[in-house]
Amino acid sequence: MKQIEGGVTAAKGFYAAGIRAGIKPAVEKKDMAMIVSECDAVCAGTFTLNKVKAAPVQWDRKITEEKETVRAIVVNSGVANACTGQDGMENCRLTAEAAAKKLHIQTEEVLVASTGVIGAQLPMDVIIRGVDVLANSLSDTVQAADDAANAILTTDTEKKEIAYELELDGTTVTIGGMCKGSGMIHPNMGTMLGFITTDVCISKELLVKALKTDIEDTFNMVSVDGDTSTNDTVLIMANGKAGNPCIAKEGEAFDRFCQALHAVDEFLAKSIAGDGEGCTKLFEVQAKGAATKKDAKLLSKSVVCSSLTKAAVFGKDANWGRILCAMGYSGAEFDPEKVDITLKSSAGELVIVKDGVATDYSEEFATEILSQNPVIAVVDAKAGDYEATAWGCDLTYDYVTINADYRS
Repeated sequence: MKQIEGGVTAAKGFYAAGIRAGIKPAVEKKDMAMIVSECDAVCAGTFTLNKVKAAPVQWDRKITEEKETVRAIVVNSGVANACTGQDGMENCRLTAEAAAKKLHIQTEEVLVASTGVIGAQLPMDVIIRGVDVLANSLSDTVQAADDAANAILTTDTEKKEIAYELELDGTTVTIGGMCKGSGMIHPNMGTMLGFITTDVCISKELLVKALKTDIEDTFNMVSVDGDTSTNDTVLIMANGKAGNPCIAKEGEAFDRFCQALHAVDEFLAKSIAGDGEGCTKLFEVQAKGAATKKDAKLLSKSVVCSSLTKAAVFGKDANWGRILCAMGYSGAEFDPEKVDITLKSSAGELVIVKDGVATDYSEEFATEILSQNPVIAVVDAKAGDYEATAWGCDLTYDYVTINADYRS
């Protein structure tokens, strides 16, 4: 498997576009994107577990659960279309209907996604015009993928996209993806918008299994601020254009596809964590020696979600007590008097806690380690053989500033 240039247009038979439609007032940034498969594409999706679900989440969940294939995705940035009642659902239908008419497909073959301010209605005149321009701008170029990746951003500071190429049963196949996410990020599905395209031929059943299984170890292990969004959506389309023998049962080909999907998902998940609102560095927590997989996840997520720990990372303060405290309230079973804690970065690594007690470590070296990007904390519970990794970021002054000014 090797990384290649591009994102959602890297796989055969996929086209994309990203434009400025005018949803965001007085901003020159692009704000609408479209992804289209030239043929029917098997689809799967995972969605927010927040009880408050945006209209696009409800629209997409119904389609991905009831339909075998889709053809297109339309995304807007600036307005979330969440908490918008029946008008919101009607606007999903109108958006899909407009795209279907332009693309000569069925309305039910169009998925929609939105991100932005909650509670506002979509400006449908702008959206419909945007759909028209997007459909006329579709391309399979790297630039088209780049435009789409930029068009879905909100408070993100950079685009997030990746693509890989690999061999399956002697056939070269490709998988690529893009996502957005910077704030309102917390593990409870994907906590962002993510779109993955692949030219692999695979059954609907196995595509759903691959996505839902991998979400648990990638997007579900990301936290920026503890808030789970109303719009969290990860969609994958597989159109079979690579021509590989169709993956209809588990085995080597399915395992290799899952590895490639994991590579895409992990890259995008870490990109979200590393671009958290106002952050200065990616914060990775590796939990080792847990009694169960569940405990490993509880430990890593508890530490990465700790506001006190995140603030200490920002302040370059090796305050290990906050890490051990977060482990203690995680709900995982372990003996605090056996815990080891290690800090790592490009500056080196340092054991700061051994068997639950501070070592005679250098505060100056610890500060140097914490001054780099990324910073990794390894917590070893020495209670078993299970491990898990979670990703987050430091907590800065700018996080408050960004969210205080978000609507204005």
